[in-house]
Amino acid sequence: MISPYNDEYYMKQALLEAHKALEKDEIPVGAVIVANQQIIARTHNLTECLNDTTAHAEMQAITSASGHIGGKYLGGCTLYVTLEPCVMCGGALYWSQIDRIVFGAKDEKRGAGRYAGIYHPKTKIEGGLLEEECGELIRTFFKSKR
Repeated sequence: MISPYNDEYYMKQALLEAHKALEKDEIPVGAVIVANQQIIARTHNLTECLNDTTAHAEMQAITSASGHIGGKYLGGCTLYVTLEPCVMCGGALYWSQIDRIVFGAKDEKRGAGRYAGIYHPKTKIEGGLLEEECGELIRTFFKSKR
């Protein structure tokens, strides 16, 4: 039997979170963290709502997942995020020691993948999942702001 809970399913859950951010006029980035095929954190950007430049979806997800598991290390977990993490989030993900990061759209200007050594050496990085859908959401948001 094929499990309906696969990378695409979880990225679609992150996209639902990105749409929640869009409804709040936040940059539409969403994230979920999964452990043992269960979503343990579900978040989106809150920088405008919280008036906090560090309230990126990934940062919110790390905090939520750490609270859920009762520890600061996220070994055995996967982050699904609609946009490639920035350097700040990449550093936080390094310290969380998360096993895997799956992102949708690449961030050519601010993506952490542009820098060697940002992510923990044991963390697996995979990009481009539902890239067009994730990227279009971001592009549409910024077009509406110009």
